[in-house]
Order: sequence, then C-alpha cells, then structure tokens
Amino acid sequence: MPSFFENLDDDTAAELERLAQLIYELRQNHNAILRSHGAADAAALLQQILDGAVAEHPAYEHYLAARILDDTRDLARAMVGERLKEATLK
Repeated sequence: MPSFFENLDDDTAAELERLAQLIYELRQNHNAILRSHGAADAAALLQQILDGAVAEHPAYEHYLAARILDDTRDLARAMVGERLKEATLK
C-alpha cells in the first residue's frame, strides 16, 4: 500500500505531519476539558453553567478553553486542506 506522503515533497509532508499531530492534541485536550464536566460539547457545558449545574468558575474558563481549542482545530484542518490542494496543483 503506497504511503499517503509518497507524492509530497519533504517540506510539505513534514508540515502536514506537524499539523496532524497538532489537530490530535487539540482534540484530546478539548475532549478532556469537556469530560471533566460530563459535557458532550461546549454548548452543553455552557448550558450547565447557565442552569447552575456547575459552578461558574472555573467552568466558564473551561468553556472558553474548549471553544478556543475547537476553533484552533478547525483552523489547522483548513490549513491541511489548503496544503493538500496546493500539493495536488503542483
């Protein structure tokens, strides 16, 4: 089975590898924050805060962290898509 990176130049392959690792770490940290509150997603955590089911602090900071991690992961995914598009156009 051919490697995914086989047709990519070394620099692009290394960048994609780093981005993939970053995406993984962002997802793991995002999930850990939500798991600590028993929330399925950031919206559920915010609802818990609004309902008084969890203390506002530090839960609100955890909600913000989860949102930032998720937004950053989306940005990294978009960067992977752009790099792959550029690589296939070459």
